[in-house]
Amino acid sequence: MTRRITWTLLVLTSVLLVLAVVPLAVSMTARERVAFRDSQRAATRVIAAAAEEHLSDRKPATAMRQELAAAARAGDCAAVYDASARLVASTPCAAAQGREAEELVEEVVSGHEPEPPENEGRLLTAEPAGEVRSPSGAVVLARSAAPLDARIAALWGWSAAIGAVGLAASVVLSVGLARWVGRPLSRLDASARRLGEGALDERAEVGGGPPEVRRLAATFNTMAARMEALVHGHRAVLAEVSHQLRTPLAALRLRLDVLAAGAEGDTAPELASAQEEILRLSRLVDGLLAVARAEQATPRPVAVRVDEVVAERVAAWAPVAEERGVRLTATHGPSLSAALGAGHLEQVLDNLIANAVEAVSEGGSVTLDHRSAKGLVRVRVRDDGPGMSAEAKAVAFRRFGNPEAKGTGLGLAIVHRLVTANGGTARLEDTPGGGLTVVLELPLGPQG
Repeated sequence: MTRRITWTLLVLTSVLLVLAVVPLAVSMTARERVAFRDSQRAATRVIAAAAEEHLSDRKPATAMRQELAAAARAGDCAAVYDASARLVASTPCAAAQGREAEELVEEVVSGHEPEPPENEGRLLTAEPAGEVRSPSGAVVLARSAAPLDARIAALWGWSAAIGAVGLAASVVLSVGLARWVGRPLSRLDASARRLGEGALDERAEVGGGPPEVRRLAATFNTMAARMEALVHGHRAVLAEVSHQLRTPLAALRLRLDVLAAGAEGDTAPELASAQEEILRLSRLVDGLLAVARAEQATPRPVAVRVDEVVAERVAAWAPVAEERGVRLTATHGPSLSAALGAGHLEQVLDNLIANAVEAVSEGGSVTLDHRSAKGLVRVRVRDDGPGMSAEAKAVAFRRFGNPEAKGTGLGLAIVHRLVTANGGTARLEDTPGGGLTVVLELPLGPQG
């Protein structure tokens, strides 16, 4: 954001400077040229007035020669011509003579007002001596354009300097403004990111930036404080519920065990059924607590080696699968890392393997594989069990959503929550030949 604000202000300032400085410099250049021409013509007219007294009034040429000498001292070259375009007098330099000067003289003595040319860095002007329509002669004055060029160059130099100073000031101001606005927003963004990663005690700095940004930071801190209170309160309730439910269930199970040890006749089967219901209720409570913990998961992603975790979980569940007569294998895949919360992939695979081993009958198989796909890590858990109906697959990721579940019906809900909390997706597909395949697509982490 700081860079965008800086560049926007710089471009805007540059455009404004160009639109303001360039036209002003062009206008002042034109004024300098006009002033230079007017000054040159005025000097020419002074010499022409003195020449008229000599050419028409037959007075001595003293005044005319004095004006020519003054022009020479000023660095100008001047020449006086009579009505026949013959040279009468001139300064020592010959710049006011030649073919161009003669053409100007011919036009002037014929009663015209020619446009003086610029030749080799010199400007020529021609003025009639006497009446314009019937002059008694003409005066040509050549003046170097170097002073004019120097003044124009200085004018453009000062304009460029003013533009550069304005642009430098704009850079300083735009960078300062961009940092004033951007830094608090960057800090607020970092605080929001850390809060989203689970740092519930994170608070934004309220002291800097525009009033709107300070109000936003204050609002963020209020929201973060309320969220922290809600989450901690929820966790406290879960802890209390866990304690309050598990303790009476354990005591009830213990009493049933004692009663079942001495039960006889028809009482023994009833007590055994009650024990199974207590065990099922205990598993249900544990499952609900696991779902609640998964729903509270705010992972801080770390690089997790998928191939190593898959191999580790297959090795851990192999004895359970072997006891049930199920073949549990993992295909050899590439070394890939996923960006996940610590321990989440293990928990996901444990739930999926447990469900698959439970669903597959003796002699069946469960296979895990993983590979890279479109910037993701794709993990599949396939079994050749009875599979799921389309209706069951549509609600399988909901808590207690699967009516065909043999257990609590919470395992896939935990899987879905953990995967989506890490920015991944989970879906169910039919295994070719029969069975169910769970497909996980996880964000790709940095590869070692």
